[in-house]
Amino acid sequence: MENTQDSFAICRSPPLEALLFDIDGTMCVSDPFHHRAFSELLQGLGYNGGVPITMEFGIKHMAGRSNEQIGRFLFPDWPPARLDAFFAEKEALFARYAREGLREVAGLRALCRWARGRGLRLAAVTNAPRANAEVMVGILGLAEFFPVVVTGEECGEGRSKPAPDAYLRALELLGASAERSVVFEDSVVGIQAGVAAGMPVVAIAAEGREARVVAAGASLVVRDYLDAKLWAALDAAAAGAPTVVDGERSVEPAAVPVEN
Repeated sequence: MENTQDSFAICRSPPLEALLFDIDGTMCVSDPFHHRAFSELLQGLGYNGGVPITMEFGIKHMAGRSNEQIGRFLFPDWPPARLDAFFAEKEALFARYAREGLREVAGLRALCRWARGRGLRLAAVTNAPRANAEVMVGILGLAEFFPVVVTGEECGEGRSKPAPDAYLRALELLGASAERSVVFEDSVVGIQAGVAAGMPVVAIAAEGREARVVAAGASLVVRDYLDAKLWAALDAAAAGAPTVVDGERSVEPAAVPVEN
């Protein structure tokens, strides 16, 4: 989707301080593995009359949501203990399948390196359980870039995305301001959370999803982190920020990395 503006201010009060990333669908292509785990378990339980759920069903009703939210939707009458057991089994299956081929969204590692070189602070902010989140970041080999990981379930009952709490907590831990930070998200509930936390949101969205993410509040829509519009916006936002080279800080123009 083309940005309708000639230029987009990715940061409300430059220079940029922090980048906050959702994980599932934003940092990595994880939907196929979640779908495989859910489909296998739900079919075994006879859910939907034993007919396998579709990817579209998962995107509409599960993507970006916490296990608490998904559990209420799938099994509103189940007691908490039974839901806990179901999701423990699901997360174990997901971790096993993710290790078979979880991959990053194109350009993410280059962006992380660029951000570190500019002295920007990074955080991963997710509705996934912490163990799940750490598995994904670890498989991607990006743990060094994300010392801060915030999960919605740790913000209190009912405070997962679309509530802003997880993003606000991440800003607090990073010591960053909403005015100098930007959120990267892929789901409607995640975009709503970022907007509610007072930050511009860049949506990672495949063709056909642009209208939904814009309606949720996304300021810019891109396919991945190689998008030229994104880098133009980042370059402008980081202008004047100190570059970090071997521990030394100096002010230089921002440069867009090339993905190898």
